[in-house]
Amino acid sequence: MTYVVTENCIRCKFMDCVEVCPVDCFYEGENMLVIHPDECIDCGVCEPECPAEAILPDTEEAAEKFLELNREYSETWPNITQKGEAPADSEEWDGKPNKYPEEFSPKPGGQV
Repeated sequence: MTYVVTENCIRCKFMDCVEVCPVDCFYEGENMLVIHPDECIDCGVCEPECPAEAILPDTEEAAEKFLELNREYSETWPNITQKGEAPADSEEWDGKPNKYPEEFSPKPGGQV
């Protein structure tokens, strides 16, 4: 089992989860984060830290379709180990349906 960042992270990207991860397995895209499934140790400390409730164990049906996305982009996006600032409009995007693929960006993110 691993934990997976799902659709609700898109354009929310709160990043509260990043600093609690003991193995630094988060990777940053332009408008969402992903977890490297081979680095995740399944501890689950990130899940309750996510205000958008976008992190799920891969055993949940809603996470299945995002497992491969997490794997793919964790191989190319930069690793993130510190919480950055969420987008100014992140709360407006929290809970909006159908953000993927319309709002998803494959571009890497970057810390300031």
